[in-house]
Amino acid sequence: MIDEDGVPAERVLAEIRELRALDRPTHGGRLFAYVYDPAVPGLDELAAAAHAGSAHVNGLDPTAFPSLLAMENALVGAAARLLGGGPGTTAPEAVGSVTSGGTESLILAVKAARDARPELTAPRIVVPASGHAAFAKAAHLLGVTLDTVPVDPRTLRPAAADVAAAIRPETVLVACSAPSYAHGVVDPVAEIAAAAAAAGVRCHVDACFGGWTLPYLRRLGVPVPPFDFAVDGVTSISVDLHKYAYAPKGVSVLLHRDPALRAPQYFAYADWPGYTMVNPVLASTRSGGPIAAAYATLRHLGDAGYLRLAAATRDAVTALADAVRGVDGLRLMAEPESTVVCLTATDPELDLFVLVDELTARGWHTQPQLRYADLPPSVHLTVTASVAPRVAEFGPDLAAAVAAARAAGPVRLPAELLALATALTPQALTPELVAGLAAGLGLDGGRGVPERMAVVNTLLDAAPPALRERLLVEFVSLLQRPTY
Repeated sequence: MIDEDGVPAERVLAEIRELRALDRPTHGGRLFAYVYDPAVPGLDELAAAAHAGSAHVNGLDPTAFPSLLAMENALVGAAARLLGGGPGTTAPEAVGSVTSGGTESLILAVKAARDARPELTAPRIVVPASGHAAFAKAAHLLGVTLDTVPVDPRTLRPAAADVAAAIRPETVLVACSAPSYAHGVVDPVAEIAAAAAAAGVRCHVDACFGGWTLPYLRRLGVPVPPFDFAVDGVTSISVDLHKYAYAPKGVSVLLHRDPALRAPQYFAYADWPGYTMVNPVLASTRSGGPIAAAYATLRHLGDAGYLRLAAATRDAVTALADAVRGVDGLRLMAEPESTVVCLTATDPELDLFVLVDELTARGWHTQPQLRYADLPPSVHLTVTASVAPRVAEFGPDLAAAVAAARAAGPVRLPAELLALATALTPQALTPELVAGLAAGLGLDGGRGVPERMAVVNTLLDAAPPALRERLLVEFVSLLQRPTY
């Protein structure tokens, strides 16, 4: 890795280009997860130049780098105005922080709620089962108990009454989604926030995924329910700028209704001989690159630009949903409300995981979602503005992929493997058993990730959640081996 005499710059860049060729395409409208492409000419170059100009600026001390402080404040102000905060609103004192992504924003929302109640020795949070997994991560890291509320298998939303019933004296935060990542539906935020307020508990709206598009979709005539600071009882909101604000990774904003609610988010420490540490976020040192890139992106696109991008995305969502409706054996998990198309199979002989592989073979990269409780497996499509020019190609390819999946038939796991997946406990997974399973699935670490993942997904789908987690940890660990 580290050459004795160093490597010429062009050779290093060539190596990176060669490695990048192995990745899914981040542009072109055929990747329905992980990246957000507006297909705006010149935007990548602008963001890269802004990133490079501030890459070595350190967000640890805003007094040393006031440029970064100014850009952060501008990003927070833009997010607050979009989401019902700032002068002239019901949340005129809304404040916030720029974080590295949605997961950090959610962890900080939980931290602020926990630290605001220091008298509680066993704090809890109430989150719908459809809430992002980052809430579970926050609970795990912060020593908070996670109380999950089931969602209706038909509406894919929690009932506000069930959320209210889950609130206990030890509850410090109630969460809801606008929209949920998995299915793209907006929770009943107003009712949930009212229940939280009645109990004297904070209410966080996870709008990381859709917070930047829902206001624009509303302006375009889409019936978006209330979800932001205009709702009484909403105390904090998170929105990712590296999603539908189309900024490069990773920039998110965590907003609070007023400064008092944000105060316990900070960490300060002076009881040592070095500088007094004051952090609004989890990291201390932070590169100014992502913040500058986000600032440049928002300034360049502007309000009218985001409205145009939302319109293009809405039209693409409509066309993709029509394509799903036009294929026998498929159905939408929910009528699209935002920027997600989520589908499942009505035909038991149509294997969704095989379908995902067939779509991948045709250049469409989707995200399989495993079964959960009463919810069937599904296929998730995150739709961005770049999909609009390619959407007419998707319908025929989807029909062809379904036909190929039917011809191939469902994945049939060997009886002994199926028995292991359904009966094995995480504690019973020995290194030898993991190695044998991984080798049989093509995940032994020497050949990278298999091109077709249907067998792997079928095994994971058959396993209960706790075993899924352990299997995935072990499988990913096998893939993440150092190169010497």
